[in-house]
Amino acid sequence: MECINPLAQKYAERFSSDEDPQLKSVAEFTARWSRQSQMLSGHLQGTFLQLISGLVQPDNILEIGTFTGYSALCLAKGLRDGGQVHTIELRKEESAVAQENFNNAGAAEKIILHTGNALDIIPTLTRTWDLVFIDADKAGYINYYKLVLPLMRKGGVILADNVLYHGEVLEDNASGKNARAIQAFNEYVHADDSVEKVLLTIRDGLLMIVKK
Repeated sequence: MECINPLAQKYAERFSSDEDPQLKSVAEFTARWSRQSQMLSGHLQGTFLQLISGLVQPDNILEIGTFTGYSALCLAKGLRDGGQVHTIELRKEESAVAQENFNNAGAAEKIILHTGNALDIIPTLTRTWDLVFIDADKAGYINYYKLVLPLMRKGGVILADNVLYHGEVLEDNASGKNARAIQAFNEYVHADDSVEKVLLTIRDGLLMIVKK
């Protein structure tokens, strides 16, 4: 199911800030290189990530799911001086591509890339997070959320991607494994009184969560 009308998507992109040339280059390379290029955040969502990061003005950002590095580069634009993005990618091939993109963008000092299982890596990062972006395996969303929420500062923001999951969560009985996992995550966060939350109909759905 196509949740968001493609014409509305293009219209929104037209009236958003222009895509940074470096980010456009990453997007174009990803489209040629990967059969899963739809996983890239893209112009509209990337602009939103950049603006949210600028509003939060974070010292420490955590990203779970790097892919080819587009979203990390967007998030890094809002960092305070001396701030860092720590981004985690499970797959070595994508990790290598992302690192090259960070190097080419001159962002290697701002963006620290970790390769491996996020559930193992996150406990080793002794940070209080200002902003977290979850965009990894859908079955792991609840576990990632439980792990990072205690590490967030008050007023810190968690963004979770793909929370509409191609419209499958709109069905009465979602049959796919990932759709069921996303539905369970949405319900879990909805029941959590320790946070404020809003589900935004940007691209494939973005859940914005603020720690009280």
